[in-house]
Amino acid sequence: MAAFEKMRSDVRAVFERDPAARNTFEALLTYPGVHAVWGYRAAHWLWRHRLRLLARWISTAVRFFTGIEIHPAARIGRALFIDHGMGVVIGETAEIGDNVTIYHGVTLGGVSLSKGKRHPTIGPDVTIGAGAKVLGAIEVGAGARIGANAVVVKPVPPEAVVVGVPGQVVMRSEHHSGPDLDHDRLPDTIGASLASVMRRLQRVEESLDIHVYEHAGVNGNGNGAQPAAVHAPEGDVWRGQDFMI
Repeated sequence: MAAFEKMRSDVRAVFERDPAARNTFEALLTYPGVHAVWGYRAAHWLWRHRLRLLARWISTAVRFFTGIEIHPAARIGRALFIDHGMGVVIGETAEIGDNVTIYHGVTLGGVSLSKGKRHPTIGPDVTIGAGAKVLGAIEVGAGARIGANAVVVKPVPPEAVVVGVPGQVVMRSEHHSGPDLDHDRLPDTIGASLASVMRRLQRVEESLDIHVYEHAGVNGNGNGAQPAAVHAPEGDVWRGQDFMI
């Protein structure tokens, strides 16, 4: 009965986290994420009962039909939703909590040749964006959001947001509960830091009455040349000759 309840929660997750889902039959027949998770649950049961060759064969067949590879030894909680799914890889010692959302191209991979724990542990209510890589025996805290294409190699605190390569952890200013699907809210940590340094440098130059020129004059002191502009971003847009394509 517990297995059937998990299967029901997998279907409910589709309607809770995908506004494109219209009815149960559509979810059952056309969602590869559902098929992959159900195939994993069957393979995992066989794996626990030491029918491991058959378990690996089922996981391989599921990968062929869905493009999603889940090792049968991985431990997955309730209501895992894999949206689109193509290219998702979940390794042998990975652990995934309840109500996790994973998008296409995600890898929960290992970075060691040892036989022990070498894949990540994903807490409940975590969202992992498309193309993200979470590598090694690290823990991603409950309610965290991994941005698209981020490469995560260090532990992530609960309710944090991770962006960039390598992943930069940004703490939320407010508490967030439940799955976080606000993929458009990703801070530009490097761009914001660079803009801050540029503004501070400009203030230092102004306070010291230092002027940097676009083209030095004949005698090298900048006579007749225009002061160089500081190309800081205007809002979220970088402008200026330095950034022209």
